[in-house]
Amino acid sequence: MNIAFVVNDVNTEKASYTTIFLAQRMHNQGHSVYLVGVGDLAYYPDGYMGATAVQADPKHKYKSPATYIEAVQGEKATRTRITAPDLDVLMLRNDPSSEGEGRSWAQNAGIIFGQLAMRHGVIVLNDPTSLSDAVNKMYFQHFPEAVRPRTLITRDKNEIKEFFSEQKNNIILKPLQGSGGSGVFMVKKQDSTNLNQIVEAISRDGYVIAQEYLPEATEGDVRLFVMNGEALQHKGKYCAIRRVNSKDDIRSNMHAGGSAVAAKVDQRMLDLVELVRPKLIQDGMFLVGLDIVGNKLMEINVFSPGALPDASEIEGVDFSEPVIAALERKVHYKKTYGTQVDNKTVAMI
Repeated sequence: MNIAFVVNDVNTEKASYTTIFLAQRMHNQGHSVYLVGVGDLAYYPDGYMGATAVQADPKHKYKSPATYIEAVQGEKATRTRITAPDLDVLMLRNDPSSEGEGRSWAQNAGIIFGQLAMRHGVIVLNDPTSLSDAVNKMYFQHFPEAVRPRTLITRDKNEIKEFFSEQKNNIILKPLQGSGGSGVFMVKKQDSTNLNQIVEAISRDGYVIAQEYLPEATEGDVRLFVMNGEALQHKGKYCAIRRVNSKDDIRSNMHAGGSAVAAKVDQRMLDLVELVRPKLIQDGMFLVGLDIVGNKLMEINVFSPGALPDASEIEGVDFSEPVIAALERKVHYKKTYGTQVDNKTVAMI
């Protein structure tokens, strides 16, 4: 199988990332694995999308994601031009919301070039047509109301104040665009005098999400992986972790000071998976991360869900194995059916 992973920038990838975990495991299994930064994508005169990709030594097996990424980012890594006909799978693992100032051009690049690759028979995951609708958190509002906390999205300070009162002076405020816990505030009754300033700070960059506060959030949240519309399991274990926030921070995101511990996946969580399953299937969302608090979803990460290595370590099973097996099946189906089966269908079978 020939697979390329599109990331924000190859040089900023880390050994702890899910993308590198998957890439290293696939490389060691003998698959041809390429890493591509969004700035390395191109459209060539022969009519194909492609890229200048980075590849580790195909003859060498790497003991860990750390040694693999060291090889990919080192001087001995092979830089090669690839085009759509060279690939079976293109995995879009770049996160548009984490692009820094001056890189607005990079936010939609993976999606745009992914759509071009799809035209030439490459399996593109997650489906780039649907990803274009998911660039900001508004995508979350398309899922059933039963799975979501009560939410207001606006730039009007007075509407947010009314919502604050309705929620008994206890809400979460965050920007519509962004990820990783950036710009997230918990506002309580004693903080009401700062409400105007917080809303003004967030709304400088767009719309504000005001959300009901779920008391269970003090225990952190659960990141549960969903693959092909079902909770990801391997050897009787669920691919999930509980992300616990630090004592002085409401955010449980790993790079915001959160830590990973074992998660108990209960029936409430599995019921949430069942409720979002039809939409995920319709949209061709092969691999996603659900962030769960109590019986509600806080977010659905469809771009670059992380914590697969953490879940593998905590649960003692390698969750890359079922993911790679699923990709191999998709390539087999695509070669068997060709253009008779569309990308969204292949993404979810």
